[in-house]
Parts: sequence; C-alpha cells; structure tokens
Amino acid sequence: MAKIISFIMAVFTALYMFVSCGKLPESGGGETSTQPETSVSAPAGESNPGETHSGAETQPPAPAGEESKTEETPVNKTLTLKISGREVPVTWENNDSVAALSGLSSGGLTVNMSMYGGFEQVGSLGSSIPRNDKQTSTSYGDIVLYQGNQIVIFYGSNSWSYTRLGHINLSRSEMTDLLSNGDVDIILNYQ
Repeated sequence: MAKIISFIMAVFTALYMFVSCGKLPESGGGETSTQPETSVSAPAGESNPGETHSGAETQPPAPAGEESKTEETPVNKTLTLKISGREVPVTWENNDSVAALSGLSSGGLTVNMSMYGGFEQVGSLGSSIPRNDKQTSTSYGDIVLYQGNQIVIFYGSNSWSYTRLGHINLSRSEMTDLLSNGDVDIILNYQ
C-alpha cells in the first residue's frame, strides 16, 4: 500500500511540476531533481510562469531577407456619372462589367447618348467590356450594358437581354426631365 501511495504522490508531484514550471522532473521514484533550473522561453505573446513584464510588447523580428512592412490604407475610388453636367447618385452593381467600365472611365469617359423608343438613352462605349446578359425588365433609373459595347439609361421601362450596371437614385419625374428632352452627353469618371 505504501508503494501505491508513493507512486500516486510521485505522479501528483510530476503533474504539479509540469503545470507550475512547464517541465517534468528529471528523476523517477518520486524525488525531484536537484539540478539547477534552466530558463525556458515562452512562445511570442505568452509569458513564462513567475516572469514579470514591463508592459511593453515587442514585435518579433522580420525573417532574414525580409523587411518589415507597414499596412497601406487602400485608396477609395468611386465611379461617378454626370448627365448633361449634373452628377447623379448611382448605386453600382458589383460585377466584372462595372469593374471594366471603371477601367475605361479612369480619367473620364464622355459618351454621346441618343434617345431611343421614348423610354431610354443609348450610347456607344467605344469598346466592348465583359457582359453577362440576362432577360431583364428595366425601370426608370436603371443603367444597363447592351451587346457588351453600349450603355443604356432608362427613364421608362423595357424588357430585353441586358447586363445590369447600376441604378440612378432619382425619382421618375427627375429621370424624365434629364433624359426625355433630346440627346444628352454623359461623363463617367473613376477617381
């Protein structure tokens, strides 16, 4: 029975040493080592038991051959639309077509629009951009891509195969006033 108690005490001692010091005793049989303790470093961000800190955190050095980099703040660029010189509020779609349109509009892109059908203005972009046409019912304020190379802005409605680009956040009467009185020019600018 004494051997069992001695064994249990040795196990508890080993566990205590492991938990409090982070290492097991080196000798068996329930006795602890009399060798001097060596310093064990904790992983970065953790502390060794019993170790005091000044409160200042240090960053690990950059690996050899690499410079430490600071995070750069991204520049917020916006695609804007002006119709006959008036900037209009637009909610743009998040798709490849709008990304390509933004690229075309970097520095400004003027498109000469023409009235068509009594419900829309249509203008050539001068080049084709990616498209994902789907049968779509449009309404006033919608901006769509037609055949990959023409931009269409609605002040009425239509149903056709288009790629959605965005929506102008104005009322029906504001859209009609802007687009129903003859051909207009629009300026797309990504800045």
